[in-house]
Amino acid sequence: MQVVILAAGQGTRMRPLTDAVAKPMLPVADRPLCAHTVDAAVRAGADELVFVVGYRGEDVREHFGEAYRGVPVSYAEQAERLGTAHAAAQARPHLDDDFVVLNGDDLYDAAALEALFDACPAVGAYEVDDPRPYGVFSIADGRVTGVVEKPDDPPSNRVNVGAYHFPTEAADWLAETELSGRGEHEITDVLTRVIHGFDVRAVPVGQWLGVGRPWELLAANEWKLGELERRVDGEVRGDADLRGRVVVEAGATVEPGVIIEGPALVRSGAEVGPNAYVRGATLLGPDTDVGHGVEVKNTVIMSGTNVPHVSYVGDSVLGPDANLGAGTQVANLRHDGADVETVVKGERTSTGRRKFGTVLGPGAKTAINTSLYPGSVMPTDGWTEPGESYRGPEPSSDEES
Repeated sequence: MQVVILAAGQGTRMRPLTDAVAKPMLPVADRPLCAHTVDAAVRAGADELVFVVGYRGEDVREHFGEAYRGVPVSYAEQAERLGTAHAAAQARPHLDDDFVVLNGDDLYDAAALEALFDACPAVGAYEVDDPRPYGVFSIADGRVTGVVEKPDDPPSNRVNVGAYHFPTEAADWLAETELSGRGEHEITDVLTRVIHGFDVRAVPVGQWLGVGRPWELLAANEWKLGELERRVDGEVRGDADLRGRVVVEAGATVEPGVIIEGPALVRSGAEVGPNAYVRGATLLGPDTDVGHGVEVKNTVIMSGTNVPHVSYVGDSVLGPDANLGAGTQVANLRHDGADVETVVKGERTSTGRRKFGTVLGPGAKTAINTSLYPGSVMPTDGWTEPGESYRGPEPSSDEES
């Protein structure tokens, strides 16, 4: 089975985290985001992988190489990001039979991909309570009869998760789509053409997550960290206490007085403690430092980042090579109990989460005794003054009006 992985996007809604890494390569537990989907595809029977790359495509190439888990890998370049059909069309020279297309920034349960691979043509369909923000399928007797984007009156609660098993003919149709109203070539137009010519099966997807914004990266880590089995290969000193599903990789060090409550992953080169408290679904990336008197809860800390002295970090995403000054405190809860909002692409947006702390861009630094507001986002190489209360950024002026 030939599997096309769409991994060319810039990840603008994930900024500033994607300033330093392609969105599909952001860390989720012990591997990049898209590696989870690729691993599931390999288990489902993929015998060739075709990555469509663009923005920071070298990140993807370096990780997957010319073969991945024994499966040959090839690459297609999408120089201009002109939509999902345009992206998949770049893989056309590699395709010679029916094929599967998957989003490289989505997570799918493995059983669903196995069922998708076994049926052709087919699409992954996921049940949601409110389908209006999604592409929604019309379904009759298990067959897809149509798809409509973001309808006010949805025909079902089964939504499109960007997982397609297309017949051979569709490979040529990818390049024949017209520009949509938003100026893109949409893969759903290809799906509509397939629906008109074939019986398309709706394959139930039991678990799915589209990872497009920072709080969804937290959710992805909550999912995948929860699947880890306890393993301690690194050095755990003195009376350090590891509770539950905790993985300490070889080359990591946990000092005396540390308590780690899983699920948690301490990657190679990381140092924790002494007297630190790590809890919730937490990822401490390679060569990170969580020092004395620091509490970290339900957080992703990327490679090379330091939280060395007497700080609290909760429900946050800290980009690579950031540094928190002594006494930095992250607030992650609104006093009115409402969901935390943050700014995405200049627009204030609800995270849908009661608790959400801060996002620090690569190389960001806080000075001593900084307070970070719930939903705050610090840009790449941003910084604060000593004692500052940081709540930025503000929405862009056109969004406020």
